[in-house]
Amino acid sequence: MGWLWAIIVGFVLGLIAKAIIPGKQHSPLWLTTIFGMLGALAGNAIARGLGVAATPGIDWSRHLFQLVAAIIIVFLGDMAYTATLGKRKQQRSQHT
Repeated sequence: MGWLWAIIVGFVLGLIAKAIIPGKQHSPLWLTTIFGMLGALAGNAIARGLGVAATPGIDWSRHLFQLVAAIIIVFLGDMAYTATLGKRKQQRSQHT
């Protein structure tokens, strides 16, 4: 059940991050989900390092760290994906 929750949280965080980032992102949904999962892991690590990983009630600070990390990872990951995709398209057009 842990993997299922990780995928769901990654999917939601990735979509929220895509909605917050201005402009169009070109990464596919599966990659956005992975970026969101990485953001959740990074956010948890940051929250744990700052001592706010487990608080009474809803862990708003941990969720905020997860979201900020997901935004950064989705942004950078999409830039890398677009750069790689752009290079592939240029290579294909040169070979034809």
